[in-house]
Amino acid sequence: MSQKKVFVVEHLDPELGPWSGLEYKTIAQESRAAGCDFILSSVPASLLASDELRDVGADAKMASVEDYFAARKDRICLLDPQASQELSPADASNFDVFLFGGILGDDPPRDRTSELRKKGFNGRRLGPKQMTTDTAVRVTRLVVLEQQKLDDISYVDFPELKLGEHESTEMPFRYVVDGSGKPIMPDGMIDLIKADADKGFDQLDFVDETEGLENMTVK
Repeated sequence: MSQKKVFVVEHLDPELGPWSGLEYKTIAQESRAAGCDFILSSVPASLLASDELRDVGADAKMASVEDYFAARKDRICLLDPQASQELSPADASNFDVFLFGGILGDDPPRDRTSELRKKGFNGRRLGPKQMTTDTAVRVTRLVVLEQQKLDDISYVDFPELKLGEHESTEMPFRYVVDGSGKPIMPDGMIDLIKADADKGFDQLDFVDETEGLENMTVK
C-alpha cells in the first residue's frame, strides 16, 4: 500500500491573515476529502493556540519541516518555481511529502521557497505561471493522486473578477477552473476582495500575505 500523501506549508508569520486563513482552510478541507494530511509547519507559539488557526482545521506544528520530517528528507518534494524538472504523475512513487513555501509577512514579501531551496530538498516545478497556495496544492494533488499531467489540467490565467457594476480586478495568478470554466477560489475570497474594493490594494490588510498581490489593481 502506498504511503499517505502529506501537504506541508511553512508558515512563519506571527499572525494569520484573512487571505492565508481562507487558503489554508480550503487546503485542509480538500486534503481531508482526498484522504491526505495537511500540515502547517514553523507556526509561532503565539499563533498555535489561536481561534483563527483552530478554525482552519490544519495540523499545525512549531517544528520546521526539516526537523519534523528529518528521517524522510529523500521523500520530500519542494514545489519550486525555479526547479529544472516539472512535477509528473510518476512522482507519486517518488515522494510522500509535498512542501510549499509560504510568504513571510514582510513588505515587500520575501519568498520562503528560496530559503527552503537551500535545505537541499528535491524540487519540482508546477509550470511557468504563479499560483496561489491553495491552487498549487490543488494542482499537485491532481497530478500525484489523480495522475493528470500538468498540461492536461484546465486553467485560467489572470482572471478578471467583477467586483461591482463598474468595478473589476485582474487576479495576477493562474487558477484551476471548475466544470463551468470559472476559477476555483476559497469560499469567501471574492467577498474578502470586494469588502475593500474601494481601497488601493497596497492598503489592504492581506496584500502582504501572498507574493503577487501588489500587482492587483481595481479598474
